[in-house]
Amino acid sequence: MTTTNAQRSAATPVFRPGTERFHSQLDWLDSWHSFSFSSHFDPAWMGFGPLRVINDDTIAAGRGFGMHPHNDMEIVTVMVEGELTHRDSMGNGEVLRAGEVQRMSAGTGVVHSEINKGATPCRLLQIWIEPSSTGIPPAYEQKPFAVGEGWTLLLDPERRDGAMAVHRPVRLWRARPAAGTRLELPAAAGHRLWMQLIDGSLTLEGGRRLERGDGLGFEVPGSASGTGTPPASTPTSALPAAAHAVPRELVTGEAGADLLLFELA
Repeated sequence: MTTTNAQRSAATPVFRPGTERFHSQLDWLDSWHSFSFSSHFDPAWMGFGPLRVINDDTIAAGRGFGMHPHNDMEIVTVMVEGELTHRDSMGNGEVLRAGEVQRMSAGTGVVHSEINKGATPCRLLQIWIEPSSTGIPPAYEQKPFAVGEGWTLLLDPERRDGAMAVHRPVRLWRARPAAGTRLELPAAAGHRLWMQLIDGSLTLEGGRRLERGDGLGFEVPGSASGTGTPPASTPTSALPAAAHAVPRELVTGEAGADLLLFELA
């Protein structure tokens, strides 16, 4: 898979409206793809740095994905609603429930299935991150996270704060702030950030409003190395000048928000 992301200025956020994502609709699957996936291909939307896939999937009861292979990819599943039964060639057979997160390093190769054996539809976000090196042994990890109004760390290569491992210098947080909450973004000078809104709404510093399904990529000014290297990203929709400001904080809307935040070194 070849990344063709354009180089953007650190001062220019990349906005991905949820309504403009690629959409796959089957009788049992409703899936929205933030980046190119499967038969949906656009060289302008191949990912954001090492973040290659964000799929927002709703799977009907009794249906799902049969056994299929992966290799050399960090695959993360964030369960939003319902439950999903996972089986793989490593011998794992687990039920993933709302509030839990699964991390699978496909490495040299793994085959797995994901079936909704519950009585109601389930919703999940499946995320693919390119590992720092290929050919690593496959691995599996799953755990629940008590996500509150502040940032809860889900992924960290050093497993800080109880986070799960990942074979890439990437960190992933989730937060579920109530209505009207003001929340500062974690400081990460010189790092790229991608924000994905699972539910609700929020307004960023500068006036940019995000709704369910929207994504925003940007780089925090400054660089630990002093190089000031601009981020690899994708073309942005036309934005008013005020919305190009790099956000430092957000305020949630009338229904609160449920969001993910990736820090991509």
